[in-house]
Amino acid sequence: MAQSPDEDQLGAWYMYFYNATFKDSNWGVQGDFQYRDWRGLGDREQLLLRSGLTYVPTESNVKFTLGYANISTGIYGTERDNPSIENRIYQEALFSNTLLKRLLLTHRMRYEQRWVENQDFRTRFRYMLFVNVPFNKLDLSKGALYLATYNELFINGERDIGDGASVQYFDRNRTYLGLGYSLTDGLRLQLGWMQQTTVNWQKGQLQFSLHHTF
Repeated sequence: MAQSPDEDQLGAWYMYFYNATFKDSNWGVQGDFQYRDWRGLGDREQLLLRSGLTYVPTESNVKFTLGYANISTGIYGTERDNPSIENRIYQEALFSNTLLKRLLLTHRMRYEQRWVENQDFRTRFRYMLFVNVPFNKLDLSKGALYLATYNELFINGERDIGDGASVQYFDRNRTYLGLGYSLTDGLRLQLGWMQQTTVNWQKGQLQFSLHHTF
């Protein structure tokens, strides 16, 4: 049995997000690379590598993505680090809108097909709401200082995962609060705190993230 993480110990996630559109095209690429640690550094929680092909229909505000991810997940406790491997295909739709001129909302719906080591094929549904609130501008262009928040809900598509094991339909929820600064029009830096709640534990994580559009 895996040992539950120390809920009082602050972990950390280090993340790079990228997004690019091919010149004069509706197509592009997006993805993220993340290192997650149970206690800041030295006790790997996950290494996540994810990339996808994007498409925005003409005169549409919706970005569709088809992507792939590889995830290695460690067991809590450095002496027990024998990571399991997951391969994942995902489809997502993302769209944005603005309220009251300063509430910049982004909605993301994602459906995942998951091949987790030593488990049966699994699926998962995710919905995330991002809210960015710039303090000194009306957008996130160069020089903007902003409040960044999000909440994401994860729902399992199946309960049985093989070998008599099962999970609940509720998988986890993540709630985040942070501050961001736009270094350029296409490069933003964020620092924040995220609380992740699963069926078995609840834990806080620092998040350091770089968001790159080019």
